[in-house]
Amino acid sequence: MEMERQKNAPLLVRRTKEREGQVQRLASEVWEESMKLWEVVGPAVFMRLVLYSLNIISQSFAGHLGDRELAAFSIASTVVSGFNLGFLLGMASALETLCGQAYGAKQYAMLGVYMQRSWLVLLAFAALLSPTYIFSGQLLRALGQPANLAREAGAVSACLLPLHFMYAILLPLNKFLQCQRKNAVTAVTTAVAFPVHAAVTWLLVSYLGLGVVGAAIALNFSWALVVALQLAYAVGGGCPETWGGFSSLAFVDIWGFVKLSSASGVMLWYLFIVFFITAPSTSGR
Repeated sequence: MEMERQKNAPLLVRRTKEREGQVQRLASEVWEESMKLWEVVGPAVFMRLVLYSLNIISQSFAGHLGDRELAAFSIASTVVSGFNLGFLLGMASALETLCGQAYGAKQYAMLGVYMQRSWLVLLAFAALLSPTYIFSGQLLRALGQPANLAREAGAVSACLLPLHFMYAILLPLNKFLQCQRKNAVTAVTTAVAFPVHAAVTWLLVSYLGLGVVGAAIALNFSWALVVALQLAYAVGGGCPETWGGFSSLAFVDIWGFVKLSSASGVMLWYLFIVFFITAPSTSGR
């Protein structure tokens, strides 16, 4: 009977019902895929927002000290630090491909090896890039910054040198956890660090009166807390399948890893070079 009614129904009505069914199925599939996507990217987006907010909090405290202090801290934390972060972030992105392939092939132990290899490479490049922090005052002066501003920004940059090496540890660690869909861990650790950073910054800048140097020390402390929490989870039993301890395999084919990572680093570095070139002339007005 039902088939007879469908055969006898007008063709336009049948096509309309078919389209409605297709639209409903498509909407259902889009919703399901969106939920799956947000399970992965939601915590990652939250982590990025919190980490950038740490810098914003520090800049806000520096802004209460004065215009020159705000300019000095902004140049040190955004331009100098961002210049190096761009390269290290690009280098760490090479780990996504390797860890993703290893996890998909169920070679779980290789994720820990790749992370260790990335640590070795990024820490080595971080050491090579350290002079940009140490001599940032002279570099900024050569690029046209006023002498007093360049001097103060250079002092803040030197205080942010530990943060530079924390990038080299945290970025591969993030990729290691994300490839295992452990994004919630990265989100929770940054959420814990956020109020701590606000309290430590107030303590060092406002209460103890350490100025922009105190803001830099607070930023180092908060990033160190994030690194410590995520590292404790990864190597302390949270990833039993993918972390088997430190291995000599991390030194195998390290030159190939250097070439892959450095190529990825250059892809993102040029954006931060633009910031590095344009920011001094803007802040010097």
